[in-house]
Amino acid sequence: MLESLNHWQEAWRDLQHIGIAYALTALIGWDREREAHSAGLRTFPIVGMASCGYLMVLGNQPDIAAQSRVLQGLITGIGFVGGGAILKEGATVKGTATAASVWNAGVIGASVALSHYEIAILLSLLNLFTLRALLPLKQWLDRDKGPQPERD
Repeated sequence: MLESLNHWQEAWRDLQHIGIAYALTALIGWDREREAHSAGLRTFPIVGMASCGYLMVLGNQPDIAAQSRVLQGLITGIGFVGGGAILKEGATVKGTATAASVWNAGVIGASVALSHYEIAILLSLLNLFTLRALLPLKQWLDRDKGPQPERD
């Protein structure tokens, strides 16, 4: 009976971790979706919860090398997913902030999996701040830029 109770407590904790990762990254995805970017409301929470899940599968793995290998794989894989959000149109490149945000979503999920909620929350809030609050500044700085010649 006690073993069954422990199993359900662990399952509930796992569901909470995945839910927190999902919620924190869905906020960023919502922002990107509102702006009609290539990655949005579906991509971000999937990246966040998958990153969380990959690390949770390790359980309480005392082997730091195993955790390191999983993190290295996540960093590489999420970078590949984020790269798909970058679009080149003539001389302009779009989607780099979205790609960086996808990468950040992976770190948010990993932070939740490792119970570093403060890091996950801070990363999520700073990501949203950067996308929303700094957009007018970026637009102001870009106001005088006309079409730029293509460079190699």
